[in-house]
Amino acid sequence: MLGFLFRRSLLALFVVFAISVITFVLSHVAVDPATGIAGDSATDADLAAIRVQYGFDQPLMTQYAGYLADLARGDLGRSYLSGEPVGQIIAERVPATALLACLSLLFALGIAIPLGVLAALHANSWLDRMALTLAVVGQAVPNFWAGLLLILLFGIKLGWLPISGSDSLAHFILPAITLGSFAMPALMRLVRAGMIEVLEADYIRTARAMGLGEGQILFKYALRNAVLPVISLTAVQFGFMLGGSIVVESIFAVQGVGYLAWQSMSRSDMPVIQAIVLLISMIYILLTLFADLANAALDPRIRSKA
Repeated sequence: MLGFLFRRSLLALFVVFAISVITFVLSHVAVDPATGIAGDSATDADLAAIRVQYGFDQPLMTQYAGYLADLARGDLGRSYLSGEPVGQIIAERVPATALLACLSLLFALGIAIPLGVLAALHANSWLDRMALTLAVVGQAVPNFWAGLLLILLFGIKLGWLPISGSDSLAHFILPAITLGSFAMPALMRLVRAGMIEVLEADYIRTARAMGLGEGQILFKYALRNAVLPVISLTAVQFGFMLGGSIVVESIFAVQGVGYLAWQSMSRSDMPVIQAIVLLISMIYILLTLFADLANAALDPRIRSKA
């Protein structure tokens, strides 16, 4: 297990390093940082002075070495617009995004697992077809369109829920449903497929022949083995929710990291964008690593193959 953890950790560190390189290069090549600071109305003399002040006139490798040195000290730089430390700006927005992602994942799993199990137990029935239809519709509907429909129905027409902001838990209900509804179909289909495969396995037939109850067979044996691939997909979907929250947070004006990313992109505040991309990538990689470790703990065959 320690060897498995060591190999996966090395791979994760390499991926983080590669992402930092790509993000840094793109942020300095796609947009002129000096223009982002001075604005489009700045003169050539102003741009030249800013490049010297911030070190943009130095070779890209020299700038990247300084960026890594700052990262090692926990310094993510300062916002071009406000001058505040980027780490402080992002830290103020993380709780809202984390709460939104957790609620969205709970909503997705709360529907996907029971519906997937029921669809597998009644394969090829009307319940199974209804579940698959719901999965197709949920996967096809764009987040922004689903969010607008929820706003019109529950926020404006019925007036049950707030449609913008992040002041209370009620403000997160509609965004969580919007974000979770896109992750739910893939999880549900995977639970269904895994349960159908497991329920046809020899050890399940043996358990039934030994007289074990259906509930014990379902929850103690079948669901435990069927849920292994779901763990990996859940980690991926949670990372997607953190990154995909940009659209949802912008629609509902949730003061999270996603909304901050949209604001920073519209204003070319590259240090903030760069830090957000790196943060979401690191969280995504850590989630994938934890999912691999959880799968390896549940299934020793994975450790032996890795």
